[in-house]
Amino acid sequence: MPSVPLILASQSPRRKELLREAGYSFKVILPEDHAESPPRPGESPHDSVLRIATEKAENVAQRVDHGLIIAGDTLAELDGNPLGKPRDRDHAREILHSLRGREHFVWTAIALWLRPQDQTIRGIDQTIVRMSDLADQEIESYLDTGLWKGKAGAFGIQDRTGWVNVVRGSESNVVGLPLELLSELLIQVTHD
Repeated sequence: MPSVPLILASQSPRRKELLREAGYSFKVILPEDHAESPPRPGESPHDSVLRIATEKAENVAQRVDHGLIIAGDTLAELDGNPLGKPRDRDHAREILHSLRGREHFVWTAIALWLRPQDQTIRGIDQTIVRMSDLADQEIESYLDTGLWKGKAGAFGIQDRTGWVNVVRGSESNVVGLPLELLSELLIQVTHD
């Protein structure tokens, strides 16, 4: 654990909860709205999440004199196509219909930015997830809850619906912050 203050560059309640549950003390400084640009045409999900996490970390680093900024970005991918956060209920329904009964990937990148040294370390995690073959009514019932809002792929594994299962990889990655990867990166930053 580094001796510098930890700063989470995220408004995600799920990332905050994961960090707290893992025993980290931190404060939150949000990236400015313009800091996060959407995935670019032709950009792979891997490259997209790495770039966006880095943009968030750099934006907060420009406003911090001392500390270790933790930024992340999560994206679901189906058949090579990124599935971001749904725009509205109809878009969420469309995403869930495309995922039901299928395996897909969830990518999360973490960017650490140490101030004032401006040392950066980045890493990425991938988890394979399978969604049950949901009936239309099950999808509508989930949409009624509003839990899909703000979530990559229009669902949250932490919602404990029982129809999303990790096939291979980190469950905390699917929530939005792969704790195993974060631990590895924190060790690297304290030993460099």
